[in-house]
Amino acid sequence: MLGLFTLDDVHIVWLVVFVIVVVVAVVVVVVVVVVVVVVVVVEAVVVVVVVVVVGAVEVEAVLLVVKV
Repeated sequence: MLGLFTLDDVHIVWLVVFVIVVVVAVVVVVVVVVVVVVVVVVEAVVVVVVVVVVGAVEVEAVLLVVKV
C-alpha cells in the first residue's frame, strides 16, 4: 500500500483521466468539423441565393432597358 492508493489504483486513475481527455478531444474535433461544414453550407446557400436574386434583378433591368 502506498497510502490510500495502490499502484494499480494510480494506473486506473491515469487511465480514466486519459480516456476522459481523449473523449473530450474527439468531441471538440467533431463539433469543430460540424460547425465548419454548417458554415460552408450556409455560405454556399447564401451565395447561390444572392446570385439568383442579383441575376434576376439584372435580367429584369436588361429586359426593361431592351423594352425602352
